[in-house]
Amino acid sequence: MSTRRAGVVVVGAGIGGLATALRLAPMPVTVLSAASLGEGVASAWAQGGIAAACGDDDHPGLHAGDTIAAAGGIADPAIVDVVTRAAPGCIDDLVALGVRFDRDAAGRLRLGREGGHHRHRIVHAAGDATGGEIMRALLAAARAAPSITLVEAAIAEEILVEDGRLQGVIARCGSSAVLFTADAVVLATGGLGGLYRYTSNPVTARGRGVALATRAGAELADLEFVQFHPTALDIGRDPMPLVTEAVRGEGAVLVDDVGRPIMAGLHPLADLAPRDVVARAVWRRRQTGARVYLDARAAVGAAFPKRFPTVTAACRAAGIDPVAAPIPVAPAAHYHMGGVAVDIDGRSTLPGLWAVGEVAATGLHGANRLASNSLLEALVFAKRVADDIKGTRPGAGRHAPRPRLALGMDVDESAAMMRLRRRMDASVGVERDASGLRLAIDDIGRLRRTAVSGTLADAALVAELVATAALRRCETRGGHCRVDHPDAAPAARSRLTLRDIAPAEAKDRVKEIVS
Repeated sequence: MSTRRAGVVVVGAGIGGLATALRLAPMPVTVLSAASLGEGVASAWAQGGIAAACGDDDHPGLHAGDTIAAAGGIADPAIVDVVTRAAPGCIDDLVALGVRFDRDAAGRLRLGREGGHHRHRIVHAAGDATGGEIMRALLAAARAAPSITLVEAAIAEEILVEDGRLQGVIARCGSSAVLFTADAVVLATGGLGGLYRYTSNPVTARGRGVALATRAGAELADLEFVQFHPTALDIGRDPMPLVTEAVRGEGAVLVDDVGRPIMAGLHPLADLAPRDVVARAVWRRRQTGARVYLDARAAVGAAFPKRFPTVTAACRAAGIDPVAAPIPVAPAAHYHMGGVAVDIDGRSTLPGLWAVGEVAATGLHGANRLASNSLLEALVFAKRVADDIKGTRPGAGRHAPRPRLALGMDVDESAAMMRLRRRMDASVGVERDASGLRLAIDDIGRLRRTAVSGTLADAALVAELVATAALRRCETRGGHCRVDHPDAAPAARSRLTLRDIAPAEAKDRVKEIVS
């Protein structure tokens, strides 16, 4: 195994990772990208925009109120305040970096509205390609930055802690292993939607960062809270193309196959209700055998291709004209509110390890993320993490896990991975109950124990922990819907961490999983 001195290692090259690396300048930073730069990252697929109180009728306090209202009662108010106050400045920083946001005829930012928001505050780029435009600007800046080394096709396998100190990251680069030694490691590996059969994420988004962190000894939080986007394009593709929430922000309506509005009377905001509410409504209507469609013909009509070019292209590829016909939709795993537990500066409980973006559980989203707060969170915490690393001498780690790197390419276990994904959809999906969760824990646990490849083992590890957390939370809150416990439990109005899970029925299982 060769060794490279890296200074700071950032694992992941999406918006969170690249923004952190740029903020760390002039410190030397090595960014590890599992694929070619810009590929396989959910950031580039983000159709929705960035929520920021930039309008004359808006204020960060109103943005904070909407964030907390959507979060199921467990968002951290201090984190919400920090993020919503920083939002307008993030937009200014991106403009300075060269991001081309959509503007009106007078040159002002064109502000849209999405579910859960009571103001028009969503800043978009290229209509429905905000993530791609931001990635373009960040990649250009990162490639030009002398302090940043970009390493492609480098798959992180282990966070190495020896003699009580964090040493760096072991990565598989082709058929060889490299130890990137570092004083600080930042996880920016994205989410875990790829653990589900029906997802809007890259199928490779399987929670690798969560697996790395927990095996190194870092605490996890909010694992049970998975957000299902209610309007993924239902055309049989894997992953499922997204139909951005901004379409409903323009007035499109969800209807069943006989044209009945499905959100009528279910929520004061109707089709712009928070995502957990809308996703369950779509799911339940589909469970009756009906199909669900998003009808934008009256609200958007002929302007659809110009306003939503990405969605239009996906629809037309499937033979659907969104100008003339309703769009078939279904819920899909979209965003993980949980992950590596971090504080207000992105520090994990393992000294020397930070996390930013979807892999981090900051407390901003609580049980349900408000639309267009994800890119915002990554940008705000990129600055906070970078500032903290610059001012911190990383301390000692907790223990020394044994590296388990298997050199060479993973064994093909695609059938087993599909089995895992189907089990997650069936038992840990939009609606859950105790019997299904126990079945998932047992089934996925067997997969994990017999896995030959590290990729499958890590995916099963994370899936089993998500199911374990979901079994432990005996209530319905935000994105976590227990049909056997349909109401929120006041006593459960708090966050679950891995430490909290252990004293319950899953204690032995969690100890086994993370050993």
